[in-house]
Amino acid sequence: MDLFEHQGKEFFAHYGMPVSPGEIAFTVDEAVAAAQRLGTPVMVKAQVHAGGRGKAGGVKFAADLDAVREHAGNILGLDIKGHVVKRLLIEQASDIADEYYASFTLDRSAKLHLGMLSRQGGVEIETVAVENPEAIAKIWIDPVDGLTEAACRDWVAAAELPAAAVEGSVDVLQKLYTAYVQGDADMVEINPLILTEQGKVHVLDAKVTLDGNSEYRHPEYEQYDSTQVRDEREAAAHAHGLQYVGLDGTVGVIANGAGLAMSTVDVVNQAGGQAANFLDIGGGANADVMSAALEVINNDPAVKSIFINIFGGITRGDLVAEGIIEAMKRVEIDSPIVIRLDGTNAVEGRRILEPRLGDGLMMEDTMLSAARRAVELAE
Repeated sequence: MDLFEHQGKEFFAHYGMPVSPGEIAFTVDEAVAAAQRLGTPVMVKAQVHAGGRGKAGGVKFAADLDAVREHAGNILGLDIKGHVVKRLLIEQASDIADEYYASFTLDRSAKLHLGMLSRQGGVEIETVAVENPEAIAKIWIDPVDGLTEAACRDWVAAAELPAAAVEGSVDVLQKLYTAYVQGDADMVEINPLILTEQGKVHVLDAKVTLDGNSEYRHPEYEQYDSTQVRDEREAAAHAHGLQYVGLDGTVGVIANGAGLAMSTVDVVNQAGGQAANFLDIGGGANADVMSAALEVINNDPAVKSIFINIFGGITRGDLVAEGIIEAMKRVEIDSPIVIRLDGTNAVEGRRILEPRLGDGLMMEDTMLSAARRAVELAE
């Protein structure tokens, strides 16, 4: 789950990090009223799940209320990388002496947490990585050991942060790591982390991605679900509890298990086509689940064929077959379906499906042959 900046700052503040006072506004009048309460000067900041807001004109300094009104009117409704601005953060302005970058995420190849710290804050870290990679100090952290103060101080020294920022940075970075781990985040980023004219280290921006699968440990994360940006297909899939990601192809994909779903997308590409989606129905493939999956895919006008790829482990092939047949009775399918069914009770499942086979429902023995047939039909 991606958080808006103001949500990320609330998340950081929960773990004791210093953030600026601010309020959310959905209209120009609300923005002006917020600035009155906070006191000018303020920053008027677009709230979207996208970077590059400043370059797009989505972050403005307002010295007085007239400027707040002007900037709020210009930013609301602005399109930033395909995201339309519907909310603003009105925040007390800060005096900036220096800017840094800090983040934590998971290095899957190393199976360790990765921290990145740079004196070059306030710009996109991707640019720094390309143009001046030595300006990024990295630290790999064993989750068992955590980030010790000694390791954190060595990391800050490696990043060559100025002496005035060392103590405050060590404090913020340790709290940032705690937020990352205890908050079940996939990624936390501060860009910029600033040193104020008064010598304080302060969080000026927040980018946070939380692991949605951890929601059972954090019931308060439910509030973030309603603010997630999803297209129509993804919203429908989410309503049914399906793991779905919309893509740009013409072959609809249904598979049981994330790994198999990713492999199915790949094999469709290998067969010369493009998948219209990633859809993992998990371990269940009963009529209700299959009906929901087919309904979501069928409502995508780009889909020209549907590839159902099931490998039964715990899932029984005969129950999958019965679920598919019942689902087809419930949902009027516009596109031909190709099925590959293997694993537990697959022979029985194929026997159940055989009387139903025809132009609208086909079956193949292997994943590759099924993908090729689905691609041919989509063309």
